[in-house]
Amino acid sequence: MTKEALGPDGLPGHDYFLDAVNHIDEAVANNTIAAGAAKGIIFSLVETLGAMVGDPDLPAHLKSGYMGALDLAVDLEAKLSKLK
Repeated sequence: MTKEALGPDGLPGHDYFLDAVNHIDEAVANNTIAAGAAKGIIFSLVETLGAMVGDPDLPAHLKSGYMGALDLAVDLEAKLSKLK
């Protein structure tokens, strides 16, 4: 499957954010990223997705996908907060 850089509305698809969260989760599990770096990246993803979901002009079909990615990122953020 080929992914477009941006959708016709100029926004990235939620799959890019899901891939990012899953990549960080795998990197932490494989010990290929420092916990502090993972926490920082996930924090940024949560903030970005939160701002996007809060945009009243965001189309509903995108909002739903972004909310799913946000939930996954928040879950990973909680998991990472338990690491030293």
